Amino acid sequence: MVFIAIVDAVVLVLSLSSHKRTTTAVPNDAVHIQSTSRQACMGCHGPEGTRPRPREHHTAGDQCFQCHQQPRNWQGEKQ
Repeated sequence: MVFIAIVDAVVLVLSLSSHKRTTTAVPNDAVHIQSTSRQACMGCHGPEGTRPRPREHHTAGDQCFQCHQQPRNWQGEKQ
């Protein structure tokens, strides 16, 4: 019974931690399609940009596309 309880707990933890991310996709417009680097993203979405990220939005190394999907026909670097 203890073994079954442990297996059930592991399965529960794995299923809860494997949820799909629900982030906003990158807009499919001329500005975003032609951005060629993360630096281009941070030009607008950095702390001094025209649309900075919210203060509570934390990323490691500004790796935007680990969460945000690139638009169709995107011409920038693949991350």
